[in-house]
Amino acid sequence: MSGLIGKKIGMTSVFSAEGKNIPCTVIEAGPCVVTQVKTVEKDGYAAVQLAYDDKKEKHTSKPMMGHFAKANTTPKRKIAEFKSFETMPNLGDVVGVDVIEEGEWVDVTGISKGKGFQGVVKRHGFGGVGGQTHGQHNRQRHVGSLGASSYPSRVFKGKRMPGRTGGEQVKVLNLKVLKVIPENNLILVKGSIPGAKGSYLLIEG
Repeated sequence: MSGLIGKKIGMTSVFSAEGKNIPCTVIEAGPCVVTQVKTVEKDGYAAVQLAYDDKKEKHTSKPMMGHFAKANTTPKRKIAEFKSFETMPNLGDVVGVDVIEEGEWVDVTGISKGKGFQGVVKRHGFGGVGGQTHGQHNRQRHVGSLGASSYPSRVFKGKRMPGRTGGEQVKVLNLKVLKVIPENNLILVKGSIPGAKGSYLLIEG
């Protein structure tokens, strides 16, 4: 088991041995630098902190500069912890796509595309209020009655209503790795993955 930080490149498709056209997502996975190794004795749990994607020193705070200096690496944009390493690496080690094998199943976490403020039809799949009959002309996509009268005289928490949609952390489980291209730090994962092009992803195998 292992973990990596990557970036979504886009989607493509590959042909299987049976001749089927399989849609897949291209991910630039690593290389990631080990910036901290947490142990049960010192931190209460075992984990590996990885850093990915270079950034300028002028955009990095002094405490973080010291943190990266301990690992003898340049400042990075994205930091994440993984608890799924079987063999714990050392501080400053570089982890690449070689920890992932073709045919392996991985879990990918990303931030879904933000869609702004949406109504209940788009956000929750509501059917709207009635049809275009019975004199209705401007309520086809309305919420409708909220169902609260003199009792309880309020709207219950969790009521499905209009609001901001997307921009949430989404984890997709059991995606098959179709191909690994180590010379370009790329992996091809079957199916789609949340997030826009260029967004960061956490890959756990």
